[in-house]
Amino acid sequence: MRKTFGTGSVWEQALGYSRAVQVDNTLYISATAASGEDGIVGDDFYAQTQYILQKLGKVLADAGFGFEDVVQSKLYLTDISRWEDAGRAHGEVFGDIRPTLSLVHVLPFLDPKMLVEIELVAQKGAN
Repeated sequence: MRKTFGTGSVWEQALGYSRAVQVDNTLYISATAASGEDGIVGDDFYAQTQYILQKLGKVLADAGFGFEDVVQSKLYLTDISRWEDAGRAHGEVFGDIRPTLSLVHVLPFLDPKMLVEIELVAQKGAN
């Protein structure tokens, strides 16, 4: 079984991707930034990570998953020296769940106000 989930973003159609794709009991969520209706939300690594995780919580819920189902998390940071700020926000959500984690230092994103993107993989029955 393969099912796609979208948010209605113009980028999804233009670039030909889905916010999330479920294959059987696994949900793959595209890298997500702190973009809101009025642009980028938050001006630091902690605030952007918090906002992204809130967005991802909604994506998970829409697909019938929860944070407890997350088995892999990847944080893409434009400044790796700020990993503790992003990590603190990540730990507030995943401290007891403890999925695998990658911290990846990247070049600036398309919008220079974007500091963080997060990508998740969740699996039902994994906990």
